Amino acid sequence: MTDIKIILASKSPRRQELIKGLALPFEVFTYEVDESFDARDTPAMIAEKLAIKKAAHYPKQIAEKEILLTADTIVWINGKVLNKPANEAESFEMLSSICGQTHEVFTGVCLKTHAAQFSFSERTKVTCKNLREEEIWYYIKNHQPFDKAGSYGIQDWFGYTAVEKIEGCFYNVMGLPISRVNEEIQKIKKK
Repeated sequence: MTDIKIILASKSPRRQELIKGLALPFEVFTYEVDESFDARDTPAMIAEKLAIKKAAHYPKQIAEKEILLTADTIVWINGKVLNKPANEAESFEMLSSICGQTHEVFTGVCLKTHAAQFSFSERTKVTCKNLREEEIWYYIKNHQPFDKAGSYGIQDWFGYTAVEKIEGCFYNVMGLPISRVNEEIQKIKKK
């Protein structure tokens, strides 16, 4: 499978930017999938199962030289999942809970061809310093982080000012552990 094309099933502009950086042919295809999950699962299982669920609901046939790529990112803190915030109040609550603490970011990835499927999850630990209430509100008002798990982007103002330490893949926190994704794509291409 040397001449492959990636079908990126994601609305995330950050995932699109990361895939573009691999210099592989790709196209974006989006569709709606119910993102409910079993809260009894581990955070790694939640992220991976959501990526698999997205792949299972792909509404087209996967062609022979295509690889469908689906992913889901969750933020895990104090035994609970922080998804995308519904509004400013929820965003403030999420950001307040991660400031001054270490949280984990899990991204589940599923790569599916016409003949096989492979999935995995990646974990990154992120330590944030405390921000004042007015700083959190500044971020919410000026950066509108409503399309991001945990209500923040590591690659924007919040990441610049609040993130003190990262253990693991930086790009995983953006939404795709791109080095591992590339490694798995290269394995598929050799088959």
